[in-house]
Amino acid sequence: MTVKLLRVGPVGAERPALLDAGGTLRDLSGVVADIDGALLADSAALDRIRAAADAGGLPEPAAAGLRVGPPLARIGKIVCIGLNYHDHARETGAEPPAEPVLFLKAPDTVVGPYDTVLVPRGSTKTDWEVELAVVIGRTARYLGSREEALAHVAGYAVAHDVSEREFQIERGGTWDKGKNCETFNPLGPWLVTADEVPDPQALRLRLWVNGELQQDGTTAEQIFPVAEVVRYVSQFMTLHPGDVINTGTPAGVALGRPDPKPFLRAGDVVELEIDGLGRQRQEVKDA
Repeated sequence: MTVKLLRVGPVGAERPALLDAGGTLRDLSGVVADIDGALLADSAALDRIRAAADAGGLPEPAAAGLRVGPPLARIGKIVCIGLNYHDHARETGAEPPAEPVLFLKAPDTVVGPYDTVLVPRGSTKTDWEVELAVVIGRTARYLGSREEALAHVAGYAVAHDVSEREFQIERGGTWDKGKNCETFNPLGPWLVTADEVPDPQALRLRLWVNGELQQDGTTAEQIFPVAEVVRYVSQFMTLHPGDVINTGTPAGVALGRPDPKPFLRAGDVVELEIDGLGRQRQEVKDA
């Protein structure tokens, strides 16, 4: 059985849950302690979840209207791939990179899929980016092939790689200043196990701002596909269970638009989705 895992409850007190085949939320706290790297690396624990789901009888969470938090706890690191879509490189006037462009995003940027996104103080160029997130399930070092790389993937999720372009590009140094502001990585709603995504290069990604479609792309446009990204990253750093890789964004970001570019402002509403991985919605406010 394929599994959609999620975590529900107040910030810092989320409980593990799953979405069953009928779309009903089920409480997993009686089966596992949480959804994190340790769980993803434990095939017996995942088997217990599948067995419990197959058997039925898992309770529904007691409180209606529970907040949905990030589907993964205790993320070790978030590795991001820049300029990884042919159409995005074209719209920004950038040459497609010869090798993947890597940067890191701090785990404390992660919030739930429906939590508020904050425009940083002094920001005039906060931008949106819908991305496919890859969640690692086995320790990966110096992987030798793309097939081996995919065997180390536990699952996939929707990520919103919010970016501040002035901080990122115009303020000197690396991209980190424009990528690590608080709330800049909504994740979820679900962690979908890898067996439910037979081809990660055949997923449609879309993003709307205030109801207007801004991004409509496909992972088939990735310059470096998921398997190559995981293999490549493992040559430079050890990937541990529960690490996340954000694999880049398709065309349609504000940065690629004619002036005046429609960067995010307080009051905007961003919605984004990836085929089979669920949908996010964030209201934008000032920090």
